Amino acid sequence: MTDQNPTPPPLPDRLSIDARSPHHVAAVFEHDIGIRFNDKERFDVSEYCISEGWVKVPSGKTVDRKGQPLLIQLKGKVEVFYK
Repeated sequence: MTDQNPTPPPLPDRLSIDARSPHHVAAVFEHDIGIRFNDKERFDVSEYCISEGWVKVPSGKTVDRKGQPLLIQLKGKVEVFYK
């Protein structure tokens, strides 16, 4: 028999949504994850690092010359969880 709800992989210390990044783990994105930054859930996080305590979020509508959004790094308490 196949398992309908496979166990999600452990959440990494650092994760990026950009597939070109070395910190991108595709298996994690098969499940819904949530990111709480300074006790408030954020939905616009592009990259995070739990041990260093930062998240990267887009800076408005500003993009670089390759069309990627410019990211700003915010420092604080980072918590990551599966929904």
